[in-house]
Amino acid sequence: MLIDSHCHLDRIDLSPYQDDFSCFMQETSKHQIEHMLCISIDLEAYPSMCELVAPYPQISLTVGVHPNSHDGKEPTTDELITLGQAEKVIGIGETGLDYFRSEGDLSWQHQRFRRHIAAAKSLNKPLIVHTREAREDTLRILKEEGADSVGGIIHCFTEDWEFALRALELNFYISFSGIVTFNNAKAIQEVAQKIPADRYLIETDSPYLAPVPFRGRPNYPIYVRHVAEFIAKLRNTSLEVIADQSKDNFVRLFNLECL
Repeated sequence: MLIDSHCHLDRIDLSPYQDDFSCFMQETSKHQIEHMLCISIDLEAYPSMCELVAPYPQISLTVGVHPNSHDGKEPTTDELITLGQAEKVIGIGETGLDYFRSEGDLSWQHQRFRRHIAAAKSLNKPLIVHTREAREDTLRILKEEGADSVGGIIHCFTEDWEFALRALELNFYISFSGIVTFNNAKAIQEVAQKIPADRYLIETDSPYLAPVPFRGRPNYPIYVRHVAEFIAKLRNTSLEVIADQSKDNFVRLFNLECL
């Protein structure tokens, strides 16, 4: 049984499933996807996302606003705390910094990131962190704001071993997406080999970043198996070991009694 620790279920293409979310869910069960964490990226779509996944106990939620979200409502710390109290919400994010898609004065990204960290600390719930071309500022802000008290996930990891070590010291887990299967992802593959067994997760980030052999196509949670299989080969172990370890790590990080 596999866990997809990061996906955007309200944004996937349901046309292969008769445009029916219940049919999609039946397919995930057939492929032994035990649990999915559906990630928020803005507050405008959040109510409909909650409504979509509400009937399914095998789906948990986060609340947050992506660092590249420009046009929607700017979240306050109090609003994040209020929304984050819902039973189905187990984490805050995704949040963080992205200097690849945004230009100019990015102090607004820093302020938004700090508000998410404050909300996570108030709720005692882990953070889901997005970082792209912003490694030093991401680590600095996490440290300055005391994010190690709640920890969380560096999701869709695209950095190197030195960054991974610094993130581990801040009480963060490393989550590998389909990018780890790409031929040019040697630094990420090195991290996947070296990471302690009790500090990694697997994800799809669906509908984005489909793993090999589906690269370039829409991504789905069922493809998390390909991520797990690739990491199993890197670590010279079995798919079952990767599935069990990543599940144990997910349950521990989010302080869940069971799934």
